[in-house]
Amino acid sequence: MKYIITFFIVTGFLSIPGYTQSDPGIFMADPTIFRYEGTYYLYGTHGAGADSGFYVMTSKDLQHWHQGAKGKRVLERGVVYGSKGFWAPQVFWHRGNIYMAYTANEQIAIAAAENPGGPFVQEVQQPLPATGKQIDPFIFRDDDGKLYFYNVRLQNGNRIFVAEMKQDLSGVDGSTLRECINAEEGWENTRSAPWPVAEGPTVMKVNGKYVMFYSANDFRNPDYAVGYAVADHPLGPWKKAQQNPIISRANTGHNGPGHGDIIRDESGQYHYVFHTHFSGEKVAPRRTAIVTLSIYIDAQDGVSVKVDPETFRLLQAP
Repeated sequence: MKYIITFFIVTGFLSIPGYTQSDPGIFMADPTIFRYEGTYYLYGTHGAGADSGFYVMTSKDLQHWHQGAKGKRVLERGVVYGSKGFWAPQVFWHRGNIYMAYTANEQIAIAAAENPGGPFVQEVQQPLPATGKQIDPFIFRDDDGKLYFYNVRLQNGNRIFVAEMKQDLSGVDGSTLRECINAEEGWENTRSAPWPVAEGPTVMKVNGKYVMFYSANDFRNPDYAVGYAVADHPLGPWKKAQQNPIISRANTGHNGPGHGDIIRDESGQYHYVFHTHFSGEKVAPRRTAIVTLSIYIDAQDGVSVKVDPETFRLLQAP
């Protein structure tokens, strides 16, 4: 049996401040999209503004994007944990509430808001308990209601870990902690860096299989790219796809494509958002783009993901 699921991919770094009519691109790195009452909310890392918090853009169709309240951050330093390095947010539902998991000071914290437009705040300004530095959170809810906390631990490289999360979001069950992915294949460390990088995990469930999209290489490397792995359980073990990387400068024509998230639109189609370098010469500010993916499910072969490079386009704001 085979299913086909269509995706789009978004990349970039929102130009708040600094937007000009001469370059209407969206400039959000490490982006994520959250759908709420017919509107899509786009968040991400803001480069030079990453020490202040997060902004948001909205869209009704994933194509035409508009800035949120001008100059207003949806999460702002001073009312949440962290003083610098606000990176890689993820917004999610849990028990009828809206939360944002994010990185700051190379730790991970979770803030709450009444709506996706913010403000996201914390009653107690502290990160999740951790024994070392951790970044790039992604919280996955399985069909049985269990939560799984994926993140990147900075230990002998950037390595993706997972653990079952407590239902009150206060931390994880340490007995379930295990490593999922590290950069050990050729495409994952094209410069043979002494600190290999695997990061930006996003997990979805398709036909009983768990699919993790992740990025490898340093984000400043033009070879930063996206691969995926498949597992029978959220805790793994994870089997990397032989056709990795599935998104790279080879099939997008843009340097450094990577670190994305998944969104399902109102028609049931899935989309993946990620960033690229600003240009062939400059890394920042990173841009937002779109490409179509198809996922094939086969009872014998499991999951196969393919990219249609002809659908790649950069996102723009009016």
